[in-house]
Amino acid sequence: QVQLVESGGGLVQAGGSLRLSCAASGSIVCINSLAWYRQAPGLQRDMVAALTPGRSTNYANSVKGRFTISRDNAKNTVYLQMNSLKPEDTAVYYCAAGRSWYSDSYVPDYWGQGTQVTVSS
Repeated sequence: QVQLVESGGGLVQAGGSLRLSCAASGSIVCINSLAWYRQAPGLQRDMVAALTPGRSTNYANSVKGRFTISRDNAKNTVYLQMNSLKPEDTAVYYCAAGRSWYSDSYVPDYWGQGTQVTVSS
């Protein structure tokens, strides 16, 4: 009952910045957590950043200090600001949302379609 639509992916040079957006619609009141995941070819899908409003914010060690997750309640949108991008950040990035708070065993209930981010060296 929740739909997530991502945008903002593209090609950027190493050291550059990019901001991903994810617009939510449907039964938004059911959402208690927001997250961004990424998946490179041949690798598993890993959490990049997660937000449980009023409770916690989590980042993968590989992106700490470079990426920031945020939300705009008025626009029903979650963002991922990515700075100092590296070639190893190249992946398909997915927006996700859940009915539960984020935890180590977290499994999102809703997923976006994914957007490609390519960082050239």
